Order: sequence, then C-alpha cells, then structure tokens
Amino acid sequence: MAVILELFDLHKSFGNLCAVRGFNLKVNASEIYSIIGPNGAGKTTVFNLITGKFLPNQGKILFKGEEITNLPPHQINLKGISRSFQITNIFQGMSVYENIRVACQSKRKSLALLFSTVEKLAEVEEKTAKIIRNLGLWEKRMELAGNLSHGDQRYLEIGIALATEPELLLLDEPTAGMTPHETKKTIELIHHLKEQLTILLIEHDMEVVMDVSDFITVMNQGEKLAEGVPEEIRKDERVLEAYLGKEA
Repeated sequence: MAVILELFDLHKSFGNLCAVRGFNLKVNASEIYSIIGPNGAGKTTVFNLITGKFLPNQGKILFKGEEITNLPPHQINLKGISRSFQITNIFQGMSVYENIRVACQSKRKSLALLFSTVEKLAEVEEKTAKIIRNLGLWEKRMELAGNLSHGDQRYLEIGIALATEPELLLLDEPTAGMTPHETKKTIELIHHLKEQLTILLIEHDMEVVMDVSDFITVMNQGEKLAEGVPEEIRKDERVLEAYLGKEA
C-alpha cells in the first residue's frame, strides 16, 4: 500500500516546554489513521507541524515522497493537505452556500482571474452544490452559518476543507461538543470520505476512534506511546495505564 505521509524524528519546543519529542509516523493512502492521547500529549502540535503553522526544531515531513517540512501553509494546502480545527473556523455572516463556494473558488483562483467564463463559474457552482448535498446541509444552504447548530457548523467546516480538493484531510476533534445523533452522522460522513481520500484524525471519543480507525497512534507527553490496529490499542497495558484507564 502506498505511503502518503511520513514524519521523521519531529521535535517541537516552545521555550522550555517540549511539546513533541522524536515523533515518527507513517500513514498509508486511503486509510483512516487516528492520533489519540490525553490533553497536552502533543497531538494538535503534530497537526500544526504537518500543515505548516509551526516549523519543527528538528526532523522532516514527507507528503507523497516530497519534503514539505519548511513550506508555508498555503503551499502545503495546494499540494493536497487540508484540515479542520478544534474551534470551528467558518464565515459566520455568510450563508452555508457562500462559505463552500468561496472555498471552491479559492482553489481555482488563478483560473478564475484568467478565464472567468460561464463554464468555469458553472463548474464551481456544481462542485459547491455537490459538497453541500454530501454534508446533508442542502435544505439549510441559504441559512447564515452563524445560525447553524454546533454540529452543522462542524460539518460545514469539513465541507470548506473538502472544497480545496485534498488528498489528505486532517480532522481535529470533529465530534467535540456534538450530540449523540450528530456524532453518529459524523461517523457516517467519515466512513463515506474514506472512499475519496486519506484521513488523519484527532479524537477524544474512543467509540468514534475504535469505529472509524484502520490504525491508531497513542501519544503521551509529546512522544509515541503505542501504535497498532484498534483491537491492539484497546488491549495495550501502557495505553490503559496512561490514557484509557484501567477500567477500560
């Protein structure tokens, strides 16, 4: 199976705090790969290193065999990596449709400037509609994003990430704050997305992690504690001690 993302000996410190220490990761294409661990384990810092928000103090990152370690976020996005955030990141004063359309247009910005033809505009509109339908938000497409429920805002943010046509999608706690019904819908959406792309997931809800993941890495205090398929992680004594709790 082809490897889409590789992290080698990543280190990241903030002053005297070492957030990530000697972290390695290998993600295969068309898989759902989860990173779990207690708060402060370094999970989101790893996401920020992959997407160029932070530069590592040491180590390198390869995407499809090409080093992207020191690239700025917009170049990393153009190469095919997109993400959602722990805190919802949408345009509150714009409609659902406008949020997705703007993201679709950003991917085609150079083309739009040169060839603002009816065909190009129709292509953007068609893609926008397809994403909204796949998210289950079509009936709410003209509502202001700020008026949506928390769960629907999270779906919208995933849609904005999808509009940039990623090959690798990073989801940072996508079910945080969701109702059980919304969480179930998100699980279904993640399974559906696996048919189209590779997903790297941070998630605290262990039922979600065990349901969707092909492979799991457990972090603790900036380091890799364990890795394996869900059943291996469920039984790993180190994980039970550090994260899941003995009663698990």
